[in-house]
Amino acid sequence: MDIIKETYEKIKNMEVRGAGRIARAAANALKEYAETIMHLDDEEFKKKILEAGELLRSARPTAVSLPNAVKYVLNGLKDENPKESVIKKAEEFIISSKNATKNIGKIGAKRIRDGYTILTHCNSEAAIEVIKTAYHEGKDIKVFCTETRPRNQGYLTAKALCDEGIDVTLIVDSAVRYFIKEVDIVVVGADAITANGCLVNKIGTSQIALIAHEARIPFLTAAETYKFHPKTIVGELIEIEERNPEEVVEFEGKYKKIKIRNPAFDVTPSQYIDAIITEIGLIPPQGAWYIIEKYFGWIEHEQ
Repeated sequence: MDIIKETYEKIKNMEVRGAGRIARAAANALKEYAETIMHLDDEEFKKKILEAGELLRSARPTAVSLPNAVKYVLNGLKDENPKESVIKKAEEFIISSKNATKNIGKIGAKRIRDGYTILTHCNSEAAIEVIKTAYHEGKDIKVFCTETRPRNQGYLTAKALCDEGIDVTLIVDSAVRYFIKEVDIVVVGADAITANGCLVNKIGTSQIALIAHEARIPFLTAAETYKFHPKTIVGELIEIEERNPEEVVEFEGKYKKIKIRNPAFDVTPSQYIDAIITEIGLIPPQGAWYIIEKYFGWIEHEQ
């Protein structure tokens, strides 16, 4: 169980960040754990794997990639040979996730023209892949990266793009409206997509979408199909994670009477989203229900 607990802590404490990386980390942890308990009989094996899955699922309540990854792997328990199937499902998910990111890059890059200035927020593997692909296609592009307070994930994005040779400018989150006049397109990632096409992403995303809408700048989100939240199709709401206030400011005894709240995500209405870039193509937000119905319809009938 050590690998499960270690992965749980890394996901919860944000040592592992980004919805895709979180999903692959969970799948890999289940795979490695399964390999260590192959000696158990099938019933005991199933019990241990289910417990491991529940622990991993609880690490981050908002990023739907995590429960979807766990669900995909645990589906192997229904097969005739559950031990081998769980390992196979985990390997399938990891490979599929990596391929999905590459496909999103190719599809999304088609929306970026030579000479474009792009704005991005937080540290999205999929959004970065779109920008990198456009650059490696020979397009002359520039990028604005927000700091993404309070964890400053934008620093990671800025470094990743700079390492590729891309022209990057880091800005504070509150400067987006100031710089939007220089921006041609906004590309962000996703932690979850709801059935009605709303985007759940890093706090601050909805404000950027509103600013882009006001300025008539296209706003795109890059989301693998496993980031679509299946249970929202039957009315379940997505829990928005609130994290430790000390991520915002260290108290040190000075701020004990001041209330501090630290929501990690917000919800962007579908009307502010021009398109969702998935590995199977570019879809309007109104098409989110189709993705959920096509890929996750079976969840509706399960607890």
